[in-house]
Amino acid sequence: MISGLAHVNLTVPEGTLSQADAFYGQTLGLTARAVPERQRGTLAWFDIGDSGQQIHIAFGPNELKSSRHPCFRLESPEALLALRQRIWEHHVKGDDAAPREADQPGETNSGAQGKEYPQRFFARDYAGNRLEFSL
Repeated sequence: MISGLAHVNLTVPEGTLSQADAFYGQTLGLTARAVPERQRGTLAWFDIGDSGQQIHIAFGPNELKSSRHPCFRLESPEALLALRQRIWEHHVKGDDAAPREADQPGETNSGAQGKEYPQRFFARDYAGNRLEFSL
């Protein structure tokens, strides 16, 4: 029986693991984890808190406007708002690890609207991967 997710793999352009460290590690606050020795320089792994779940970053093609996405759950409305602000600030800063798109704090999120949806927002990382953040 399936009991959860071990990891989600996202693809980025070859040679951009330093941007993954900057965005997933610094902006999102995920903890970098060692990858197998033979795969160093080709993968990046990040722990999602102490859940045992991870985000894996690997080189590969990406559809820049795909609707596929992982959804990250945050612990409180305050944490959700703080992360939205950090992601927005990184987007506005515009360095090579900056998200391509980000929902601006205080504005309507870019996802479908309706009472069925919890508080959430969206962003696209530097490689175009869509990411959702929710309570």
